[in-house]
Amino acid sequence: MRKRMGVSLGAAEQSALVILAIAAIISGLIFFASALSQFALAALLWLGVSGFATWLQGNTRLPRWAALSVGGLVVVGAAGIIGVLLARTIADMAGEFDLYRDRMNALIAQTHAMVGLPPPPPTIQLLLERVDAASWLAQTAGSLQSIMADAVFILIYLGFIFGASAAMSQKLDRIFPVPKRRDRARRVISRIKASMEMYLWTQTIISLGISGLTLATLQILGLENALFWSLIIFFLNYIPTLGSILATVLPTLVAIVQFDQVWQIAAVALGTGFWQFSIGNFIQPRLMGDSLNLSALVVLLSLALWGSVWGIAGAFLAAPLTVAMMIVLAQFPSTRWLAILLSADGRPERGGSDKKKRRLFKAQPSL
Repeated sequence: MRKRMGVSLGAAEQSALVILAIAAIISGLIFFASALSQFALAALLWLGVSGFATWLQGNTRLPRWAALSVGGLVVVGAAGIIGVLLARTIADMAGEFDLYRDRMNALIAQTHAMVGLPPPPPTIQLLLERVDAASWLAQTAGSLQSIMADAVFILIYLGFIFGASAAMSQKLDRIFPVPKRRDRARRVISRIKASMEMYLWTQTIISLGISGLTLATLQILGLENALFWSLIIFFLNYIPTLGSILATVLPTLVAIVQFDQVWQIAAVALGTGFWQFSIGNFIQPRLMGDSLNLSALVVLLSLALWGSVWGIAGAFLAAPLTVAMMIVLAQFPSTRWLAILLSADGRPERGGSDKKKRRLFKAQPSL
């Protein structure tokens, strides 16, 4: 009887410790949101560079250090070029503010008349007068400054992660002196790393394809600043579910302001939505394989939770962070049930283990 009571008490203590640990982790994620989100984005960039370097090793004779250097230059250089293009397009759009203002005023007047409200209709100038311009400008400047600071810290973290990753294998040997536990830790880390790399590169290829096809479609339809909106769509596709919706809605709203004909607005909506739907529902699942293996409901919940904790960075990181959690939880009998609930097919061990990853990353180095 005492033995049974002792076992029950021990289980209760373990449950209490798990609850306290989860509460402490959530509190830490919220309290250190800025620094942790920057570090997580840097780690995601590092995985992208590492995956590209592994692909180079598998298809060329470059040594690991050279492949990492090339991968780093390609990823950071591409990010810089995209940043310059976005900044230049935003500056051009700001120079055409008067034109957009006139179009918005005309659209507001038409809507006002269709609804049957008494004249005169409101204007953009009137709406802006009711807003505290000084406060709005201060918030905008603060947001831009925050983005620049985040970019600098992400690059700093990325450099230190490169340095720390070189000694990771030796650290694992010291942390897990027992060979069996060490091999198990290596397998778990390798699965997480392979899954993240596969997700990043597959999502990048898909985003490039969707944004390229959308760019061609918007240029044919004559939508202004098509390159800008295509770049925005490229980044939005990294956000599960919600990103695809926004990628269709935003160009449609711009088309409503720019075009007078209903068929032109409908063409923009159908054109952007077609590529999102067709590639997202038919091509993406075949390329992605089991790199996610997350329930659709879990993807939406993770997007809401990580987005509320870390904002936009959390929305980008929601899917890969949840996959990593699922793989770790599946390693322990007491938490395996959580991993099963998170998975799409009830087999969390499939995450990060399909054959497509092994074909893509031929020279995956051991940790």
